[in-house]
Amino acid sequence: MSAKPPLFSEAALKAQFLQQLQGRAGHSRPHDSAERHVSGAAEYIDDKTPLAGMLHLCPVLSDCAHGRILHIDTAACFNVPGVVRVLSWHDVPGELDIGPLAPGDPLFAKEIVEYHGQVVLMIAAESPAAARAGALAAKIEIAPLEAVLDVERALAKGHFVEQPHVQQRGDADAALASAPQRLQGQFHIGGQEHFYLEGQVAMALPGEDGAMQIWSSTQHPTEVQKLVASVLGVMQSKVTVDVRRMGGGFGGKETQAAGIACHAALVARLTGRPAKLRLSRRDDMRVTGKRHPFFVRYDVGFTDEGVLHGIVIDLAANCGYSLDLSGSICDRAMFHADNAYYLGDARVTGYRCRTNLASNTAFRGFGGPQGMVAIEQIMDAIARHLGRDPLRVRQLNFYGGPGRDVTHYHQPVKQNLAQEVTGQLAESACYRQRRTDIAAFNARSPVLKRGLALTPVKFGISFTSSFLNQAGALILIYTDGTVQLNHGGTEMGQGLNTKVAQIVADVLQIPLDTIQVTATSTGKVPNTSPTAASSGADLNGKAAEIAAQTLRQRLVEMLCTLHECEAEKVRFSNGVVQVKDNYFSFAQVANLAWLNQVPLSATGFYKVPGIHYDRQSGRGEPFYYFAWGAACSEVIVDTLTGEYRLLRTDILHDVGHSLNPALDIGQIEGGFMQGVGWLTTEELKWDDNGRLLTDGPMSYKIPAITDMPEVLNVSLLEAHGNSAETVYRSKAVGEPPFMLGISVWCALQDAVAAVGDYRQHPHLDAPATPERVLAGVSQREAWDAKSG
Repeated sequence: MSAKPPLFSEAALKAQFLQQLQGRAGHSRPHDSAERHVSGAAEYIDDKTPLAGMLHLCPVLSDCAHGRILHIDTAACFNVPGVVRVLSWHDVPGELDIGPLAPGDPLFAKEIVEYHGQVVLMIAAESPAAARAGALAAKIEIAPLEAVLDVERALAKGHFVEQPHVQQRGDADAALASAPQRLQGQFHIGGQEHFYLEGQVAMALPGEDGAMQIWSSTQHPTEVQKLVASVLGVMQSKVTVDVRRMGGGFGGKETQAAGIACHAALVARLTGRPAKLRLSRRDDMRVTGKRHPFFVRYDVGFTDEGVLHGIVIDLAANCGYSLDLSGSICDRAMFHADNAYYLGDARVTGYRCRTNLASNTAFRGFGGPQGMVAIEQIMDAIARHLGRDPLRVRQLNFYGGPGRDVTHYHQPVKQNLAQEVTGQLAESACYRQRRTDIAAFNARSPVLKRGLALTPVKFGISFTSSFLNQAGALILIYTDGTVQLNHGGTEMGQGLNTKVAQIVADVLQIPLDTIQVTATSTGKVPNTSPTAASSGADLNGKAAEIAAQTLRQRLVEMLCTLHECEAEKVRFSNGVVQVKDNYFSFAQVANLAWLNQVPLSATGFYKVPGIHYDRQSGRGEPFYYFAWGAACSEVIVDTLTGEYRLLRTDILHDVGHSLNPALDIGQIEGGFMQGVGWLTTEELKWDDNGRLLTDGPMSYKIPAITDMPEVLNVSLLEAHGNSAETVYRSKAVGEPPFMLGISVWCALQDAVAAVGDYRQHPHLDAPATPERVLAGVSQREAWDAKSG
């Protein structure tokens, strides 16, 4: 062993201890790229310096929802200056199909087009303008075939991308037949465009010996690697995928970024030149899928007090033309059809309906929001039918008590926080008093009506495909005491890199600014799972913690050998390492490890224990734990126009022991408003030929600053660490807050119900646009006149 390094000077030691390392896990720290985001210095793929000889791509899209390709004429494309090549399915050297779970997603349409906007050709040119002009010059003749564009029609015809699935407990039909009260209903839940600020983009650089370097805006680098290799007909080891950051993903870049990268890689392989494909916003919205629209039917039995007695729910998902991830998404909708409620005897059926639209895909919540909207609609319908406060009906049906703590898919509900979260929020938001005040306001206000709703969230955390619940990390320590961290998760603005770095800083007890998080790379951490299902910090944070603990243990063992002491005599704290009565900087210890040939790199691997689901029986424990939350929202509606404003929202959300409260609150605020947008302003429209009409910000309206509530109070639930053994007992926060937006939709229905003195539930389809609100008001007025 080498000689010991010099001890700290007294002044240096004092300075180290005075330094407050607030960057460790559990403290609020800004996003690691926050300053770069607001200054414009953050580099995205389209910001990269163009590579020498780079070609730019533009797709030629189908203008028919379903048809047979009769003839393609590309002669005019080559008359456009700068056009180098036109590619079609004939040019694919490997596998044409890039379906993520099952075949059905060809990189190019081959003989049949399946939706309006499907890629038929790809133009490669010297400039983006030339590529666009070349695409406009192509001529494609298509003979139309029958197109199914409506989910109800697809359901009636039995057009499915996957067979229906059933989850059930008890005898739902018998329970319905014997129920004191019974209601039936049906309604539609709309889809949602991801509208990430950075659109779909990828760049490819061919290398020697068939290698391909890909820069992709993707949530799933490993899937991009696999599919690029498949399309090119090469080994996966030939392809390296790099993701520094995305300008938003929200699920839209989990599977559907792969095709963009495959097109760029194909051109790069065939031309030997770098290639980049960046879709225009209009093409992006036409080519890619959305959140799944759902058609919901229900039959519910309940007691005179409003307690569920039996229920049948049919969830029909509009999947688009192919499977994509629709099987798992529909499963998650079914898993969350209970939200926080014990359903009694229940049967939930999920239908995966095939239509001639772009294949719908993952979106924040992954089907869970649609399932929750279904049961919240039912809760409000029961309350109106009985003339009761909807919150009281909800609380009566919460999980809890003997025999009432198991879901309809037979998973025990542990660490049940529904009553606590809802009770705390009802008190802090003054729900009871405001309910009384609003009723009085509505009684004296013939035109303006206020609505109030408090809705809960119980969201299961884990990939329901259990093999995805794994992650890896790689940590390197250098002799100056700085650390390089790479993990399998991808940064899309949510602050994942910051949280994982905080975990490593905490384990090694070093300043956060000495840790450099590098771009996610398939060349450093192989076989990664997608950054989705709210799993980013849970999986990658735990993998990084394990890697950091391995390194720390090596350092401890070295120091114990050098100083002839037990491990208890070695203490890491605030950048200082104490060994008995000696003090060293972390850099000194790192250098000492190098001199003594102690390895300063380590990998970490983590898999979630104990989760499983048997699809054959519809039983299992697919979630490691549940995250809880609640939101109380108040709206005001102009019953003459249907226009409305969101006045106030109070939120209490469960994140366990927060890894970074500031980032978590930001995720809660953003998720809530994205959920509000889905259920109010964001309406997707197609014409009778299957063409998307809402294909840009002029026609598709995401929430603006004026849609924010005038009062927004967000609090984190205190003193409740995760009962599951997650990293630092934290809980996921990516998706659960999205469903808090349901409170606004329920508040709008509450305001519309006030028109008829709350005697009938309006059953508004989502999104509840002003037009739909006005239609709901008119229906209530007509019903009131008839009943009067």
